[in-house]
Formats: sequence, C-alpha cells, structure tokens
Amino acid sequence: MSDITDAATYWDAYAARTAAHAAEEPAFGWTQYPHWGPGRELLGSPRTALELGCGRGDAVAALAGAGVDATGIDLSGEQHEYAQRRWGEVDGARFVQADVTEFLSRTQQQWDAVYSIWGAVWFTDPAGLLPLVHDRLAPGGTLVFSHAPPVPGAYGVQGMYANGFKGKAVFVYRWSYEPGQWAALLGEFGFTGINARVQPAPDDGLVGTLIVQAHRGG
Repeated sequence: MSDITDAATYWDAYAARTAAHAAEEPAFGWTQYPHWGPGRELLGSPRTALELGCGRGDAVAALAGAGVDATGIDLSGEQHEYAQRRWGEVDGARFVQADVTEFLSRTQQQWDAVYSIWGAVWFTDPAGLLPLVHDRLAPGGTLVFSHAPPVPGAYGVQGMYANGFKGKAVFVYRWSYEPGQWAALLGEFGFTGINARVQPAPDDGLVGTLIVQAHRGG
C-alpha cells in the first residue's frame, strides 16, 4: 500500500526523492536555473520575511544571513525536520511545519515581505490564499512568487494523482495562470504595483520562470 495518503505525505515523498539535491550553503534565487535571473532584491529591503513552502530552508537561511528576520513554513514534516536541523542555528531563521492557509488564518503577525519560490502559492487556491497574504503583509509590504509558466491554453486549477493511476486516490492540485491573469487576480484582492512576467531561460527553447511581484498599499 502506498505511503502517500494526503498532501503532507506527498510532499514528504517529494523531499525523499530530491534529498540528493539539497543545498550545502544558503542560497536564494527565483528560477530553476542556479545563478540565473533576479535575486532577493525583488523583496526590497525587508526587516521581516515569510516564505510559503520553504522546502529545505536554504532561502530562509540566506535571508537570515543578510540580517532579515526570516520564517519559513512547509507542510512536509520531512522538509521541516531537515530545515530545522540544517539551518536552525542561523540567527534570525525559524521554521514552522503547517498548512499555509491555516497558519495565516490564525496568526496576527505581519511581515514586510511574503514570498514563495516554486512553493505553496503554486499549490494553493489563490481565492483563499491571496486575501490572507494581503492581510498579513505590513502596509507597503511586498509579495513575490515564482513557478513554472502555464502550458498554453491550460489555465486555472489542475490536478494530479499522487499515487499514479493504480494507487490510492489521493489528489494534489496546483493553479496556473498567464502573467496577465495573475495580475488581474492580485488586483481583485487589493494588491497594487503588480509586475507579472516570464523570466526567459538561459538558453533558447528551455522553460522559463513566471515571476510575480505585488505590494500591499500603504
């Protein structure tokens, strides 16, 4: 019987499959190509930052090393355990195991920057997530997220079978939109100064990276 029984165990399994690619040093980047594209400057100059879907925590550690009070949330116990063990001693870095919408719903804290690098923003219904993020951003704060661009013509919610077509019926969802569609969604939930675009890959013909930046008015 499969060990994947829900979204949390799906991401635990993902963590196990990708363990060999864990960063040895703190690293921050938005694209799937190392040392390619913009860096943490897209966040502005935050004093505090929250990462949604922090994985192994190397981006949180990189921000903390630059003097930012940085918190990372991840649903996976495996990812959380690794991040805490590897980076938990870095001053200013902290890690929480939680569902992002549940965490944002119960906290009253605000952050100068909220970000997601191929993380929870891609895998969470924006209708529920974006209002929560807006409320948890400090006035003038910045939201930045990245993930793969949509397959042309395939927009909105998309699902996959976590255990394949013969396994236990466990579903994982993600939400894909063109840059203009993301901009419209963010505008509906009160964000301003929206910049949504696709960062080209380093070589022609490779998949680029959708990067979206928005702000809470203040």
